[in-house]
Amino acid sequence: MFKSIACTILFSFLCTLNSFADDGYRLWLRFDEIASEEVRNDYRQSVGQIFIDGDSPILATAGKELSDGLSGLLGQSVPLLDRAADGPGIIAGIIGQSDLINGWVTTADAEKIQEEGYLLMQKEQNGQQRIVIAAKDERGVLYGSFHLLRLVQTQSALSGLHLIDNPKIKMRVLNHWDNLDRTVERGYAGFSIWDWHQLPEFLDVRYTDYARANASIGINGTVVTNVNANALIFRPDYLEKVAALADVFRPYGIRIYLTARFSAPIEQGGLETADPLDAGVQKWWSDKVAEIYELIPDFGGFLVKANSEGQPGPQNYNRNHAEGANMLADALEPYGGVVMWRAFVYSNEEPEDRAKQAYNEFVPLDGKFRKNVLIQVKNGPIDFQPREPIHPLFGAMPQTPLMMEFQITKEYLGQGTHLVGLAKMYEEVLQTDTYVKGKGSTVAKVIDGSLDGHELSGIAGVANIGTARNWTGNLFGQADWYAYGRLAWDPEIAAESIFEEWTKMTFTHDPEAVSVINNMLATSHETCVRYMTPLGLHHIMGPGHHYGPGPWVSRMPRADWTSVYYHKADEKGLGFDRTASGSDALSQYHPDFQKELRDMDKISHKFLLWFHHVPWDHVLSTGNTLWVELCREYHRGAAAVTAMKEQWNSVSDHIDPGRFRQVAMHLDIQEKEAKWWRDACLRYFQSFSKMEIPADLEQPEHDLEYYESLRFPYAPGIRPRW
Repeated sequence: MFKSIACTILFSFLCTLNSFADDGYRLWLRFDEIASEEVRNDYRQSVGQIFIDGDSPILATAGKELSDGLSGLLGQSVPLLDRAADGPGIIAGIIGQSDLINGWVTTADAEKIQEEGYLLMQKEQNGQQRIVIAAKDERGVLYGSFHLLRLVQTQSALSGLHLIDNPKIKMRVLNHWDNLDRTVERGYAGFSIWDWHQLPEFLDVRYTDYARANASIGINGTVVTNVNANALIFRPDYLEKVAALADVFRPYGIRIYLTARFSAPIEQGGLETADPLDAGVQKWWSDKVAEIYELIPDFGGFLVKANSEGQPGPQNYNRNHAEGANMLADALEPYGGVVMWRAFVYSNEEPEDRAKQAYNEFVPLDGKFRKNVLIQVKNGPIDFQPREPIHPLFGAMPQTPLMMEFQITKEYLGQGTHLVGLAKMYEEVLQTDTYVKGKGSTVAKVIDGSLDGHELSGIAGVANIGTARNWTGNLFGQADWYAYGRLAWDPEIAAESIFEEWTKMTFTHDPEAVSVINNMLATSHETCVRYMTPLGLHHIMGPGHHYGPGPWVSRMPRADWTSVYYHKADEKGLGFDRTASGSDALSQYHPDFQKELRDMDKISHKFLLWFHHVPWDHVLSTGNTLWVELCREYHRGAAAVTAMKEQWNSVSDHIDPGRFRQVAMHLDIQEKEAKWWRDACLRYFQSFSKMEIPADLEQPEHDLEYYESLRFPYAPGIRPRW
């Protein structure tokens, strides 16, 4: 009897372990044994042992990750040696510090390796067969080690391997919109993973796993506090908590940054002013920065949101953004710290066109910022919409380093439930041509510094991470975190290749299943745009929480917080005229860029209603009137989600049951909400067009009054002020 009970308990325990193993916690770092014995044997002949020449926490991390990962993939121990030994295996080290590595790396190769970059090659020398990981610094060795693991995970050939991979962007940062009370603004995966109450003594294992995941895709910095900042973080006891996190991140090559509330000298320092030109304020910041660096010698610097959405800033004291940023930059400069100053600003007065305001405020300041200041610019001029044209600041400030700000968390793209492969959106933005220095002046070349010769470069992604067991809530949200890191390293990587890597590392190597999942990811962004904001519509979400459709929203504290401000629907037509006959926001772009957009009949339909107010009966290049095309786009989007469900069902044999069910349930939600978006928006816009929805299309289930009556008081990610 007791034996039977014990067996039952043991079986239950093992089942519990197995359920956790496949719940998504491991992200793309799934080093399970490769199924094919033949493939395992091939790798064993190349990577049977590891020697890391050097002694530092980051090098130790590289060695441990290689040994643990390869041992799991190959189904046998791949030992980490104390000294180099005969026989095939991996050797890794820093060029110039390791005689062993120096003997394997040619001068020509060494000269091509840059900071944090690495050489990864298979080479035979004096009868010895080696996989060599060589870099100019220890971070490069770590990143090269993860690249090797990725090659084995995706079952790529190592024979003849010879590549040099350098990051194109220097600062590759995650921005956490996490509050000190553990709520997360625009968070759809639970609460903040930072447990400030228990820090610095209690260090959750998730902190280490978080660092591992980021290092594996080349992310080298993290801002752990919300841009809507809290000055409490500068209190001495909280800085000790920050230092404890920095100690966890350091062995993974990750620097920690903080958001700086501009009024901190008043709120934490007891001063009467935060004027950036006040000597007492300058001294307070200098002293505070010195205190931080005493605790965290590799502290990265500050991210600042100022004079936007109620946040204090230099304009409170009749100073400009450059004067505010430079004051902080001067305090950080002796320690090598930087200021990331956000360009997401708009005035308190009702604007002529909110899309123009950042350009108007920042372009006159070009060349007036300190060398350790970057201006952090959202990908589009409004606010992380499903699709926006590029921000006009890209290419307009050649004397100032501009860093990209992407949103990984899906504030406006289905939040925590919709499958939307953001790599396609990121790729669209990064490859857009600004034309500012002739054809080929892409956004990617602006932010990597190559277009204007900037040494300092950066990119930021607003994190989608929370306490959900699978980190991102929606399992496919992991693909967005992964894709951001890969594009931060190299903004020229094709989205499809990123999807293929992630799919193989996360789910399966079956060719048909990989093809299906990649197609889901590759088409899902366009699908989302179609059922939410087709033809260039934007900012028509519900107020405050931004969940679900709300094109009727008209009563808000500011006009530019309403939907009607942006779509301009009336009995004549739909869309925001941003040409010379309207707000003239189009003039903020290069003339060659303007040519693609100024003509209503020649503009790409994806930006039609962003730049033009189009009559309902205007015939488009498709042969449909605007109204009919709008109806068909909304229906195409909803139908594509149904097709995506069918695609997912077709790969069920290749996905473990737990994760398959996670995704299937979220796709059910996405299908329901895509139809809701379609029907609610068409009912609303129909009230202006006075036209019938084509008879061959599914008709809305409810009237407009029903859709307008829906309320969601507990939608996640809502701002406290709402």
